Amino acid sequence: MKDLKHLFTLERLLDDVDNELVRKAQEDGRKCIGNICFQTPEVLMDLPGTFTIRLRAPRSGSMDMATYYMTSFLCEFSRAILERAIEGGFECLDALVAPDGCTMINRCVENMELLNTMPKENFYYQYLEVPMKDDDNGLNLYVSECRKKILQPLHDTFGIDISDDALRTAVENYNKVCRVINEIGDYRKEDNPRITGYEFHLITMASHVCPKDLLLPILEETLEELKTREPDEKPPYRARVAVVGSEIDDIDMIKLIEESGALVVADRYCYGSLPGRLEIPLNDEEDVLTQICRHYMTSSQCPRQMNYKKVQSRKDYIAKIAKEYKADGIIFEQMKFCDPWAYERVTGSFDLREKFNYPVLTIDRPYTVGISGQLRTRVQAFVESVEIKKIQGGK
Repeated sequence: MKDLKHLFTLERLLDDVDNELVRKAQEDGRKCIGNICFQTPEVLMDLPGTFTIRLRAPRSGSMDMATYYMTSFLCEFSRAILERAIEGGFECLDALVAPDGCTMINRCVENMELLNTMPKENFYYQYLEVPMKDDDNGLNLYVSECRKKILQPLHDTFGIDISDDALRTAVENYNKVCRVINEIGDYRKEDNPRITGYEFHLITMASHVCPKDLLLPILEETLEELKTREPDEKPPYRARVAVVGSEIDDIDMIKLIEESGALVVADRYCYGSLPGRLEIPLNDEEDVLTQICRHYMTSSQCPRQMNYKKVQSRKDYIAKIAKEYKADGIIFEQMKFCDPWAYERVTGSFDLREKFNYPVLTIDRPYTVGISGQLRTRVQAFVESVEIKKIQGGK
């Protein structure tokens, strides 16, 4: 297929946290609020006068300093983020909001604070307590925490408007981006998709790390381009896969999978669009903040939520999207030493095989895969096994 017009632009935006759109927004006087997990509702930090970016550490190399402070038994994502902070890679931030999503992220952000890695005047940290169950008590906690730890500090420190009207405007702008990304993502359902998993990953990742209003014209132009894009007559892949699991912000991960013969058609992982780019519905009866928090709490597919209904629904959701996007198999991945996803990967992969009859490849991986020959070999072998299963009539 012909390369997308903005492919190089999207790759360049992902090269560094302090990318050109971040700098442009700050030149306009807007405050940059860092977030580090889906559990911190990003729409609450995209108010007029602010924008939010998700922390990541592209092109990570040595993590020696972070390992010194955090030990080698914590996941590489948390260590890579701390290492980048020590290097001065997040100095564009004006504040950072972190949830108690896992102890590793907590230790990472606490070390960032203790080591004084953020030089800006009036910079502050907030630690958000998020619910482990999506019930009424959990929602009350979530609303209270988001009001005290996100909205009120923005108003008190930077004078940001946190009224219901401002929140509704933020949701409206957020939904515009989600609609475009979802419409682009629907092309992955085609028998011969006109967009690759790598290209879609670039689009979704950019929406997490750039001011959304500045990125929207690029996304809209890409959508128009895709409407007339002709896919290759003979698809260059041998199997369609859904990739599910923990955090993936390394663009080389998806590229490696597709170079191994598997087209990534669904992205149920942290930083993905399923369910990370669902629109937020609003009504006129309830408080806007409550509606936003309910959306994030109920749509979350994070294994941190431990109630039985959620545990079962996560597996059902993966099977649902695998069927909807016509996946032949599922790659279930986790970051090495990621405790929540380690347990989820074991139980989830078993159910997906035994209950839903999907071929499943399970892997634990480093933060950056590079050109990992071992991982490439495993994906290639999985693709061959999927092909054999199809030849044998699904057995």
